[in-house]
Amino acid sequence: MPQKRRPYSHQLARVFRQNTQLEATGAEFLVLGQLLVAGIPAFKSYTNFKGYDLTATNADRKRSVRVQVKSRWRTGAEGFIIQSIDCDFVVVVLLNRGSRDGRAEVRPPEFFVIPAKVARALPRSRTWGKVNFSDFPQLQQYRDRWDLVQRALGMKSPQASRRVGKGRA
Repeated sequence: MPQKRRPYSHQLARVFRQNTQLEATGAEFLVLGQLLVAGIPAFKSYTNFKGYDLTATNADRKRSVRVQVKSRWRTGAEGFIIQSIDCDFVVVVLLNRGSRDGRAEVRPPEFFVIPAKVARALPRSRTWGKVNFSDFPQLQQYRDRWDLVQRALGMKSPQASRRVGKGRA
């Protein structure tokens, strides 16, 4: 009788991997909404452009920036995966939807607006391109920093003046 072959570890990972495609698309729309609310004209690319998901514009200055959205479904995610950085900003969205076992708390999403130059300098694993949040202690300084996109587009940022008043640059 032939012996049953055991699946390789990468095949096991594929079997148990959660499909978060809908949530990833939702994260792109959440970022699009945040840009629009911040007064930044933006649109989603509906065809898969390699390297970015959204485009933010300033028609008056004839400028645009490309935004790649990376999302993590689980509350308490330890990092994110990014293979290549062919954009101007990477926005990491922590969706904070709990956990598969139901133990983690569901919380509101968090947004981190990271300039591509900063993202490229982050240490990443060779095989997956994973960035661990523990290797990125400055992450919190990029929380809700839509003013960085405004500045890159040559727009006046109402948030920047409020930020300076609170002792943050």
